[in-house]
Amino acid sequence: MTASEPDPQAPRLAPVEEWDTDVAATLAKTIERDGTPLNVFTTLAHNPRLLKRVNVLGGLFLTRSSLPPRDRELVILRVGARSLCDYEFGHHVLIGRQAGLTDDEIEAVAAVGDERDWPTADAELLAFTDELLDQCSLGDETWEQLYLRFQPDQLVELVALVGFYRMLCGVLNTCGVQREAGVPGLPAVAVESEQRRH
Repeated sequence: MTASEPDPQAPRLAPVEEWDTDVAATLAKTIERDGTPLNVFTTLAHNPRLLKRVNVLGGLFLTRSSLPPRDRELVILRVGARSLCDYEFGHHVLIGRQAGLTDDEIEAVAAVGDERDWPTADAELLAFTDELLDQCSLGDETWEQLYLRFQPDQLVELVALVGFYRMLCGVLNTCGVQREAGVPGLPAVAVESEQRRH
């Protein structure tokens, strides 16, 4: 997987470039790149109350999760691919690598419908994510598979994880938030996969 350059199209809603003390305090707690807050956070800074709460919940998922990091990243990457969210997928390529995913696995997560021979545990997580995105609920069979593997707190977190990242992808796509330089983009296979599904 190679890093592609950010989309030159201007964002629909430009990131906030100057902020007051409260927003500065929130931005100081966010993930930064080269000492600069990421575009996701400076775009959310148009609504400081929302920024603060998104940062808290997102921070819980990324730094205080009850889920194994690799499982978490498989789910987030699948949501990003299914949402055709270039920004979120690209950032979680970097985080996914740190969590132990290979570039081949990351590419395969984006190839929805062209499933590779995933280990059963991975295949179940991807199927869970797809089912929740498609139906906004889970059938008994999918729930039972997960129930045998995860504790109740983890099950609640898994479901919330999909919802949070689907919401965030919608905000990023709609506002046209641009990837930072050097962040990988969404593989073409993700777009092709979603087009085949519709």
